[in-house]
Amino acid sequence: MSVLRSFRLWAVALVAVAGLALVAGPHASGDAARVAHLESLVRCPSCEDLSVAQSDATSAVAVRADIARAVARGQSDSQILTSLEATYGSTILLSPPTTGIGVLLWIVPLAALAALVGVVVRLARRRDVAEGPS
Repeated sequence: MSVLRSFRLWAVALVAVAGLALVAGPHASGDAARVAHLESLVRCPSCEDLSVAQSDATSAVAVRADIARAVARGQSDSQILTSLEATYGSTILLSPPTTGIGVLLWIVPLAALAALVGVVVRLARRRDVAEGPS
């Protein structure tokens, strides 16, 4: 089996796993599910790298209550996260922002991955050409 064929199989497997993860991901159908999902996105203000869902700190309990009240008021997820960011600062979110300098945190790893894939494909093609027809 050539390296290129093996790479293609791995790429298809990766796409299949990513698709399954999206389909089986969290669905915010009810208020409780929405609250739980939002709690998993928000960092505990007094803890290090824990979500408010994972922490029992007083500040985490307060943020969970804020989230539950906002969901009960009918606010959208983005409104709730924006409000928490305005109150606690941009570090309250566990994922980096997708605007401003935070874009680099998303683009640089993706660009590096694309470059790596390009190098692997190029090396595989060179190897196939060097081996000649079978």
